[in-house]
Amino acid sequence: MTNVTQTSRVRRAEEQEDEHEKNTHDRVSCPECTGRLVADSEHGETVCADCGLVVAEDSVDRGPEWRAFDASEKNEKSRVGAPTTNTMHDKGLSTNIDWRNKDAYGNSLGSRQREKMQRLRKWNERFRTRDSKERNLKQALGEIDRMASAVGLPTNVRETASVIYRRALEEDLLPGRSIEGVSTACVYAAARQAGVPRSLDEIADVSRVEKNEIARTYRYVVRELGLEVQPADPESYVPRFASGLDLSDESEHRARSLLKNAKEKGVHSGKSPVGLAAAAVYAAALLTNEKTTQAAVSEVADISEVTIRNRYHELLEAEDTVGMA
Repeated sequence: MTNVTQTSRVRRAEEQEDEHEKNTHDRVSCPECTGRLVADSEHGETVCADCGLVVAEDSVDRGPEWRAFDASEKNEKSRVGAPTTNTMHDKGLSTNIDWRNKDAYGNSLGSRQREKMQRLRKWNERFRTRDSKERNLKQALGEIDRMASAVGLPTNVRETASVIYRRALEEDLLPGRSIEGVSTACVYAAARQAGVPRSLDEIADVSRVEKNEIARTYRYVVRELGLEVQPADPESYVPRFASGLDLSDESEHRARSLLKNAKEKGVHSGKSPVGLAAAAVYAAALLTNEKTTQAAVSEVADISEVTIRNRYHELLEAEDTVGMA
């Protein structure tokens, strides 16, 4: 009986408070001088613009902390909790239980609590992946994140690779192919699309499948999904190679100039963009009197010294031809 009475009192108090707020909001004129009321959001008060009477105070700002200037912007900024992400199989909407057996204050849990948390973790994992499709997606997105981290790809590339894999899963492209192979092909395609390409050898080094399978699966995924992937530009590799060799900005600029001349003469046609970029960096270092070796460039670019020597001579010949013209 006491609980019922207490609940009634609480409900009545809430109703009175809501009624008070409603009256305050509905009131458009000052009760003293019938002047215009103004809401002072900085101090949380409603005051009269004429006589200065404070009609209401301690008002609660129930709106968000951001501003929106149209309906579409409001819908984009509206949120509840953490933002969703395609890099997680459930888009980040499920609960994650920390693996550390500590409470909110950093204190270790007792033995009974540890056993309880272990059971909760087990059932939480079972509920997060309810069917084989979700288990497949969870494994693949984990592989994508691992490989992207290993080759230093940014977050937007990981998101793109995750979206490509989801599309491949929806289009039923996985039967007959390994999860690792398709996820590696998605990472390679996403890096090419984002303009931060990595060579096939670099991707194969961090993958669990062979290079030939990656190339075959990549061609299949691009063809079936209709992805628009532009040929890799040799110039996009230059900044990374120059940074790895600690070369100056002058050398980097010279390497770009060599590659532009090679494109004008058509030397780049049918050649590996990684090999051309590595050769351009090596030639630029020599032309600007900076010390580097073919072995050092080969290690940074992950390409053979023979390729560097062959492309190096071709780039210099194209440079001489442009100079004579």
